[in-house]
Amino acid sequence: MPSYTVTVATGSQWFAGTDDYIYLSLVGSAGCSEKHLLDKAFYNDFERGAVDSYDVTVDEELGEIHLVRIEKRKYWLHDDWYLKYITLKTPHGDYIEFPCYRWITGESEIVLRDGRAKLARDDQIHILKQHRRKELESRQKQYRWMEWNPGFPLSIDAKCHRDLPRDIQFDSEKGVDFVLNYSKAMENLFINRFMHMFQSSWSDFADFEKIFVRISNTISERVMNHWQEDLMFGYQFLNGCNPVMIRRCTELPQKLPVTTEMVECSLERQLTLEQEVQQGNVFIVDFELLDGIDPNKTDPCTHQFLAAPICLLYKNRANKIVPIAIQLNQTPGEENPIFLPSDAKYDWLLAKIWVRSSDFHVHQTITHLLRTHLVSEVFGIAMYRQLPAVHPIFKLLVAHVRFTIAINTKAREQLICEYGLFDKAIKARGMDSTQDIPYYFYRDDGLLVWEAIGTFVAEVVGIYYEDDQVVEEDQELQDFVRDVYMYGMRGRKASGFPKSIKSREKLSEYLTVVIFTASAQHAAVNFGQYDWCSWIPNAPPTMRAPPPTAKGVVTIEQIVETLPDRGRSCWHLGAVWALSQFQENELFLGMYPEEHFIEKPVKEAMARFRKALEAIVSVIAERNKHKKLPYYYLSPDRIPNSVAI
Repeated sequence: MPSYTVTVATGSQWFAGTDDYIYLSLVGSAGCSEKHLLDKAFYNDFERGAVDSYDVTVDEELGEIHLVRIEKRKYWLHDDWYLKYITLKTPHGDYIEFPCYRWITGESEIVLRDGRAKLARDDQIHILKQHRRKELESRQKQYRWMEWNPGFPLSIDAKCHRDLPRDIQFDSEKGVDFVLNYSKAMENLFINRFMHMFQSSWSDFADFEKIFVRISNTISERVMNHWQEDLMFGYQFLNGCNPVMIRRCTELPQKLPVTTEMVECSLERQLTLEQEVQQGNVFIVDFELLDGIDPNKTDPCTHQFLAAPICLLYKNRANKIVPIAIQLNQTPGEENPIFLPSDAKYDWLLAKIWVRSSDFHVHQTITHLLRTHLVSEVFGIAMYRQLPAVHPIFKLLVAHVRFTIAINTKAREQLICEYGLFDKAIKARGMDSTQDIPYYFYRDDGLLVWEAIGTFVAEVVGIYYEDDQVVEEDQELQDFVRDVYMYGMRGRKASGFPKSIKSREKLSEYLTVVIFTASAQHAAVNFGQYDWCSWIPNAPPTMRAPPPTAKGVVTIEQIVETLPDRGRSCWHLGAVWALSQFQENELFLGMYPEEHFIEKPVKEAMARFRKALEAIVSVIAERNKHKKLPYYYLSPDRIPNSVAI
């Protein structure tokens, strides 16, 4: 009788093993086998990290094996099991791989196809078409869209983390990391003694050092020492946590009535302000988005205030960006003066602090939350709803949505009561010239990573889509793209996302956006938070007094009373420290330990991708060698694969 050798790999994460009964049956072109209990005498099967082999003998020849069915039945208590993969050695000596990388919960079954990626058009056998359809029908019941907040992209229909499908929940250790990181921050930063001191102001700027000096960090210490300087202020718009706001000013806005006379002491080329604008030396950051927004009222004991400033910046003869004018609200008027470097020291300093606070709010809500976390969640939900596990695009993207839906659900549960191509976005803001703006490392490194991802993605697309017609006729792909547009982006053309994709080139661009957003863009705006935001006066999370309405009245005491109190400063410091930490089991860009792809051409493309990323790491490391402010957030060895923190 024909005999098969079945190899079963159990996951290595906590609680991945099981004591339940595991049954296997094979479905072939010539028939189906009976159920076989996978069990070895006097042996503890399916332990965490184990790879177990079993001989399965069948009554008759099964032909080509199409499916493997795994059933789990309770032994004593319900016991979830994480199955990595099954390998089958046939009676003819052939090896067939069946990737799984899923949890099997309760008393249930899972049906696996072999690991070759297939488009729907490649499946001509009824049982495979049926399996494909049933998988998507089941997923669409599990992964439902829900409106979390009006105007935001739709999210997963789950009130809390435990409501999520088991496959996208945190591994136990990841969940523990998430919960403990903040506690670790409190302990490591030695700030527990200040946590209760709400409404208690610091005495002066130096007083903030009481919660700062516990962790030695080159960049954060440099920020502490130089945060009041205009050069440090301007540099952060290029290479800080929020390097996406600055744009070249092509025309002075009417709502900012600044004149050459006001700023002439800052201009270095003997030109008028208008001439400097024409020569491309003037930049602008406009926080119009914050205009009219009510500040947070979660603490009735503390008044909190917002501004919507406009900041004009200038590229000096050393090619450094410095601020030359700040208006703290959108409507010009006597009570909304334009603050200048030539003003009194504390007038100018407080104006810059207000800009930094506004930048912090936009960074957290738009740049970080909306444009990386929530957008990546949209891709993840649409992927699970519309692409079966055998689809090549599912296999390509699944590593880049790992834990994203889980971290966002946690955030909605606990923390939180225009999307274009990278290079086009840089050009649209007039920030693309490396000669004009030579110190914009976010741009330089981002383009390198973008190109590496784009090359890899184009190779994978080329393997499975021989021409544009195949792209256009892939209904599962089109349903995925439509789900992103209609539900995630709420059908808005302004989102920049298409309703459909009709060419291999556009598909490659689209998938590059997905992967870059989930990996590089998130790394760029997330992992520098402790560096740039731990010195509280440089990134105040809240302001306790309204913006000044006149010049010549600001004092150091007024600034300190405006900045966050001791308790809120500690909460902020703990949060930015926790958010800036990599996880112990972090998977970085180019790492694909889950082998969803088994084909040699894709594995070769992955190897080339890793080699390209290694070259970028070397380029960035060489540039950073002698820099007082190294920029490393987009070094591929520091870019996690997915949004998971």
